[in-house]
Amino acid sequence: MAPVASRLRSEAALGSLPRRALTQYLLLLRLYPVLTKAASSGALLALGNVLAQMIEKKRKKEDSQNLDISGPLRYAVYGFFITGPLSHYFYLLMDHWIPPGAPWAGIRRLLLDRLVFAPAFLLLFFLVMNLLEGKDAETLATKMRSGFWPALRMNWRVWTPLQFVNINYVPLQFRVLFANLAALVWYVYLASLG
Repeated sequence: MAPVASRLRSEAALGSLPRRALTQYLLLLRLYPVLTKAASSGALLALGNVLAQMIEKKRKKEDSQNLDISGPLRYAVYGFFITGPLSHYFYLLMDHWIPPGAPWAGIRRLLLDRLVFAPAFLLLFFLVMNLLEGKDAETLATKMRSGFWPALRMNWRVWTPLQFVNINYVPLQFRVLFANLAALVWYVYLASLG
């Protein structure tokens, strides 16, 4: 009987792992909100890049064991230092500037996010990734001319409904996590398209 009881206890412990992880995340979120959001942003963006690389290599029938480690590192740095903290403060300011009970709050918040934050955030993404890749200003200008407007239009198309839900229905402390999880799925989807 002891092996069965031991196995049941270990299965019960595995079942409680997600609950313990959530409890720990909520505690860290309460104690260190910016650091927790920065760490989760960095981890999820890096994971998204790893998964995208793996899907791309599988699609091309390449050896997926040889991943470009610089990609996930760049995304981890960007997520930790830019996405997490910047999104945290943006959502706080949005709630301050346009409280949930204000007239047309949902539409006004969405317009602020889509017309101000999204273009600025995308511009920052191009700039920081260019720097992290060690590219020069001319390369950045070329990328901006060829990629900014198509990327922004796609951002508006895909992210507008997600952000409407996020900024109007997701509790403030979980908005960065919601956006990062959506970004993770988005990276995987884009990679699967090839």
